[in-house]
Order: sequence, then C-alpha cells, then structure tokens
Amino acid sequence: MITLEKVRQRAESDAKTYGYYLHPDPDFLKDLLEGLKRNEERYGYPSCPCRLASGKFELDRDIICPCDYRDPDVQEYGACYCALYVRKDLYEGKTPILPVPERRPMEKQVRTYGTAVAQSALEKPAEKAEVTPQESAAEIKLKLWYCKQCGYVVFREEPPYICPICKAKRELFAEIKIHVDIRG
Repeated sequence: MITLEKVRQRAESDAKTYGYYLHPDPDFLKDLLEGLKRNEERYGYPSCPCRLASGKFELDRDIICPCDYRDPDVQEYGACYCALYVRKDLYEGKTPILPVPERRPMEKQVRTYGTAVAQSALEKPAEKAEVTPQESAAEIKLKLWYCKQCGYVVFREEPPYICPICKAKRELFAEIKIHVDIRG
C-alpha cells in the first residue's frame, strides 16, 4: 500500500537531490501529494497530479513525476507546471509562484487524450479526426538513446529534456541504431 508519507518522502528526497524545494503551502502541497498517490494507485506509476494520464505507461512516460518538463520549467519559471517543485526564492516567498505554461508538446497531448480533448483544452476547434487510444499506442516508436556526456541509456520515443544523471541538455543525447541480422 502506498502511503502519503512515502509519496512525500520520495518527493522530498528528489527535491533535495536536485536542489529544489516542495511547494511552501502545506494544504496545496498535501493536495499535490494526494494526487500523486491516487495516480500511482490507479495506474501503477506516479503520473503528474497536474495532468491527465492515459493509464498507458508508454503514452504517459514523459509525465511520470518528476516529469520530463520539471527541470526546464524550474530553470525558466522557478517552479514546475504543477508547482510541486520550486526554487529556493519561491519557497522563501521572495518571488511569487506564478502559473507555468504547458511545455508538453501538443502531439503528445493529442496522442494521449485524443484530438478533441487536447484541442478543447486550447479552446481551438479540432482539425483532425478523433484518435482512439488503440491508434495512439500504435503510433509510438521507441528508440534507444544515450547521453554523450555520462553514458546514461534510455529506451523511449524521444530523449529526455535533461539527463537525469548529469543534467546534460537533450541536444547531448544521440540515438543508438540497432541492426539485427536474422539470416542464419
């Protein structure tokens, strides 16, 4: 069983490792942690409490907390999209915590939520036919990526924005091409 305390400890440990803080408002923080706990119980992984998850690991990989967008968001805005993780100046109240724009690419939102849902979130009319979850999952083409700086290897659709090991930017990732010869 996943406890709220375990979710908090995991988030605090991750925040400390990367020099971040958790949101300073205890009630707001509790709501975020409860959302993480609920998502982990529901899907088997702690998807962001601030985004809709599909329940399909491969579609949600980029929004598993801490999500791929956290580090660039904190670097640019001082907080991640849901404001679970914040910089020290925001934690201490020296800088206000302001809304962070969505960084998740629209094509990932469309594939995860379907065209109609993602487009309505932007208040724009849908331009494509609705995508079913089965079609969405079929579109995923996983690749093997490695960080040229530290050697971290990951198997996913795209490289992460920032290497979770050495903090190298996405540009330092390269695809590893695998060729399989099936001739006997």
